[in-house]
Order: sequence, then C-alpha cells, then structure tokens
Amino acid sequence: MAKGIKDKVAILGMGCAKFGERWDKDAEQLAVEAFQEAIADAGIDTSQIDAAWLSVAFDAVNIGPSGIPLATALRLPNIGVTKVENYCASGTEAFRGAVYAVASGAADIALAVGVEKLKDTGYGGLPVRTRGSTFDMIGVTGSAPGNFAQLAAAYRNAHGVSKDDLKLAMAHVSVKSHANGAKNPKAHLRKLIDIDTVMNAPMIADPLGLFDCCGVSDGAACAIVTTPEIAHTLGKRDLVTVKALQIVTSNGWESQGTGWNGSYFHTTRTAAVKAYDEAGVTNPRDEISLIEVHDCFSITELVTMEDLYISPEGEGWKDVLNGFFDADGKVPCQIDGGLKCFGHPIGASGLRMIYENYLQLLGRAGERQRSTPPRLALSHNLGGMPNQNVSAVAIVGLPDA
Repeated sequence: MAKGIKDKVAILGMGCAKFGERWDKDAEQLAVEAFQEAIADAGIDTSQIDAAWLSVAFDAVNIGPSGIPLATALRLPNIGVTKVENYCASGTEAFRGAVYAVASGAADIALAVGVEKLKDTGYGGLPVRTRGSTFDMIGVTGSAPGNFAQLAAAYRNAHGVSKDDLKLAMAHVSVKSHANGAKNPKAHLRKLIDIDTVMNAPMIADPLGLFDCCGVSDGAACAIVTTPEIAHTLGKRDLVTVKALQIVTSNGWESQGTGWNGSYFHTTRTAAVKAYDEAGVTNPRDEISLIEVHDCFSITELVTMEDLYISPEGEGWKDVLNGFFDADGKVPCQIDGGLKCFGHPIGASGLRMIYENYLQLLGRAGERQRSTPPRLALSHNLGGMPNQNVSAVAIVGLPDA
C-alpha cells in the first residue's frame, strides 16, 4: 500500500525571477533568470539534470505547446521535458512531476520550472478561453471576481457573519499582505496600504473591491530536487525535504447536488487531509509554522484558512482580525506578499510559493525572515472557480520536523 513520499526528496536549489511588468524579457528569458539562481544554489552543472517539467497555462501567449523552448533556453542535456498545465495549480503540478520522478528512482536530479508572461497580451485580466472541454462540457460562465464574490456571500450566510465584519477581515488580509510584500524585492507591488484605502476602493464585484483582487504579472520560478542521500554527497548539509504533495480535482460533486453550500472549497479540504496524513501532521494549527495560500482574492485566502484546518470553521475571519496570520503572528500567511503583491503569472505561482517557504526554512529570507525559525511550511494552490476546481497542497520542512 502506498505510504507517500515524506522525506524521500530534498530540494537541492531554487530560484525566482522578479515578478512584474517584465517588458525587458520574454518567457524563455524569465525562465533562464529563475534557473540561473536555482542552478547556482544547487551547486551542480546543467548536465547532471536527468528530467524536467515545465508549467505554462497559456501557451498561446507564452512558449508554445511543448517543452522544447525550455530545453533550448536552458541548454538542457537532451533529456525529457514534460510540459504540464493544471489551471492555477500548474506550478505545483510541475513540482510534483519532478518530485515523483526522484521519489520513484526514475531520476537522480530533476527540474521543475514555471513561467508565464501575461502582460504581453495587452489585456488587464487573464486571456479569455472560449473553447475546450471546460467551457463546452461544464459551462463555466461569468468573471472570476463575480464567481468569488458569490463565495463571500455564501460564507456570510453559512456562518452568520455580518457584511461589515467580513469586509473588515478581507481588508486586513490585503493590508497584511502589502506590508509583507513591501519588504520583498522580487514582488510586483511594493506599496503599503491602510484599511481605509481598501474599504473605500472602487468596487469590482460586491463585496470585492480593487484591493481585494490580485493583479496580473509576468514571472518565473524554479526548483531542482534530488534524494537526501545525493544531496549529502554533493555537500549539502542544510536540507529542506518534501513532506507531502497532494493534488485533488473536482469531480462535479459541488455542482450536481445539494451537499455543497458554496462557502468553502471541497477540493482544498480533501487535499489538506491527504497531505497532513502523508506528512504525519495531526494538529496543523500547532504544527504548521508558515503558509502560502492561493489569495487570488482576499475572501479566498480567508476561506482557505479554514479549509486547511488552521482556523476553526466559521472563525477564520476572527483569526485574521486578531493578527494570527500576520508576519509576527502564530502562523504567518503570505509573508512574502502572496499573489496580492506578486500578481499571478499562472504557471509560476505554485513554485514561487514553495520558493518562499524554502528560503524561510533555511533562514535566507532577508528582511522578511520569520523571527521564530519555521519547521514545517505549507503552500496551497486553487485553480478554477469555487464550484469546479483543482487544489494542490505541498508541505516542505526540515528533515527532523
């Protein structure tokens, strides 16, 4: 019976490009920027990489329908490069491919790269997909802000939270993330904001205002993984190992009955349970030191606190207002600024989240370094809409955590 991959894989090196309006570089050059940091961190030569995974969500505006552009840009040694896309969980999907290759023994050293250039479309939001199975078979309609605004309404109704209290908690989420992002030189948005600015901002989809929505940006991130044993032979002493990696996809249950009330993400709850079991975590509120969650909207972050079983159901908004998830709180969330300050170049986001957790675990996060050294760090992605989505949960930590 499968027992999972806990501590079978170590992160040898990671890298992250600066996120933002990167008119100066194309997608391949952003991937090179992230890769150069990762390969230097790993202390290996490119020729030692056995396999690679590339995540890009919108190939029409990026690098095409195969892994060839990555192999060419990085001068990879005639190895297999697998291109993957899994909505907003694409970056974590690429990481999963590399990690599983090493855990299975199919590769000694594997590479995961996520990249996306969205600003080149000249469009303020995500590129519009008008065909394909998601639209033809399921019928996803409406805007992302509109769909996630309904999540806020459902949450309020399910838990009896007033509109004013929820709006204030959502504003705190955004203010907290901007305070963190201001300390991160790789973030897109690095400006402090206050509660009044968020509360009085233009409305996008009630109750989501301008500062409740993450932006669009360009970016890339990269991970190189191997076994702990190989890492030691390469001279690595301070290791971050993979404790759990789970991806869960909707099967239509949310939309095909009356069991789901629209106030939470069923896939996130399922992925969290599986990841905690794989990692041996029994009390996530006490055992998880740091989290990066998919804050495409402030309400998404708040709801995810509960779906990850960090906050009790219906009380995540109270933890937010009490500072539980602030940089100096019990379990900091988005200590690097999150999607709110990085934007969301889809293929890169999952790897960017793991990159921050990796730096924090090794004490290398600079000005934003957590004062209490973390032991276990979690990252979470959510792709799709509240009623039809994919969720990914990755837990990384120190070997003895």
